[in-house]
Amino acid sequence: MALSMYTASIPVFVRGLGVLSALLVKAEEHAEQGGILPEVLLGARLAPDMLPLTAQVQRACDTAKLSAERLSGVVAPKFEDGEVSFEQLQQRIAATLVYLHSVGAEQMADSGERAIALDFEAFQPKFTGEAYLLTFALPNFFFHVATAHGILRNSEVQVGKLDYLGHYD
Repeated sequence: MALSMYTASIPVFVRGLGVLSALLVKAEEHAEQGGILPEVLLGARLAPDMLPLTAQVQRACDTAKLSAERLSGVVAPKFEDGEVSFEQLQQRIAATLVYLHSVGAEQMADSGERAIALDFEAFQPKFTGEAYLLTFALPNFFFHVATAHGILRNSEVQVGKLDYLGHYD
């Protein structure tokens, strides 16, 4: 049986956002136990020209929901990028998960051949749905999850590779 576009996307995004949520729990605990202002961790960056932790979470959520929308045609919710607390970031992840769970396999049945064109000013690639998912959406999603993990490691939050990989039941 061939791997479906649904199986290669929605469960992957759901799992990755679960990992991101767990990372934020550890970050919040680290801040509380270490007497660190939450804003310090939320504003932390790996490099001066990179986005802070809050934006990494926002972009991971946006990538997941907009990818699902492009592949399924199910309109995704729009979020303001105004989160300034761990609680608000967790709410954004939760809202993204609610949306992702609303997208069914039947809505993505023919998405592998769907034409997808992106418009990011000077960057305007065109893809089939399959190429979009495999060469753009998933790498972009995991870039932001991995960068959030890296920010937390660099900020001395006790997270490692197993935290990034998540738990398997």
